[in-house]
Amino acid sequence: MRETTPNTQRQTGSAGRNSRIAVAKKKRKNKKPKKDAQLVLRLNSELRDRFVDACEDVDTSAAREVRKFIKRFLKRYEKGEFDD
Repeated sequence: MRETTPNTQRQTGSAGRNSRIAVAKKKRKNKKPKKDAQLVLRLNSELRDRFVDACEDVDTSAAREVRKFIKRFLKRYEKGEFDD
């Protein structure tokens, strides 16, 4: 049997575990999917610096703007806008 300290409560049975799992799933439900991949590209340092400066001027990040570009591109692609 596991010892408990006075400041901790021990939950018994699967009901305690199930309620914790349900709460964890509920918390994750409202969150966007985690970003788990990177896209590495090479570009001219002057072009990169101008892009980063422009993003800072309009209070955004370069990564955010690239993600927005990719999403817009894919929407157009999926609509068939690039078909011959």
